[in-house]
Amino acid sequence: MEADQPSKTIEDYLLHIYTISSEGRSVIAARLAEVLDVAPPTVTATLQRMARDGLVKMNPKKEVVLTTSGNEHAERMVRRHRLAERLLVDILGVDWADVHEEAHRFEHAISPRVEERILAVLGAPTTCPHGSPIPGTGAFISIEAVRLEFVSAGDHVTIERISEEAENDHELLSYFQRSGLLPGKTFDVVEVEPYNSLLVLLGAEGRIPISLAVAHKIWVRK
Repeated sequence: MEADQPSKTIEDYLLHIYTISSEGRSVIAARLAEVLDVAPPTVTATLQRMARDGLVKMNPKKEVVLTTSGNEHAERMVRRHRLAERLLVDILGVDWADVHEEAHRFEHAISPRVEERILAVLGAPTTCPHGSPIPGTGAFISIEAVRLEFVSAGDHVTIERISEEAENDHELLSYFQRSGLLPGKTFDVVEVEPYNSLLVLLGAEGRIPISLAVAHKIWVRK
């Protein structure tokens, strides 16, 4: 085990704090409790322990913020999670919609040596199968990317990544896979009906109606 390596529980908290904040959402205890499916008092106690260990702090708005040390640990966990996803999909053939959950079981066992070997075997990938950048590879989130809900009729868009929020919803990922709503795929926005909370994409597989709530979880480039 690496020196001063956090416990598996703490690693899970770090990963979720990092991914939630990287998408511009505030990290609060209630949101962590929902994502991690644990009781609010448990989240509070764990965050207090993490603050004591110098991994997080609370800002004036009572939001959870990673410290420099916490961010380093979190980036390492996110990198291993996303590398695990790539390995499971590209080498082992695990289904795209299943891999996020499977990677959570695998990521904690990846040592620095194994991490290096995964990078080498996979040819140094820069994103996970869902399009999110792998920390430490030089990849970054494009400032040009917007949530699909903000496109207009007539736009031509390319899916850049699937929101981490969506990755925690297996049924939604399965829908994306069946519909061809995958990173790198291009579509024409043929209809936007804000009053009906609906937009329609046209791609190689035909017309795809999407609710604005679902469109919120897909990032695209125009």
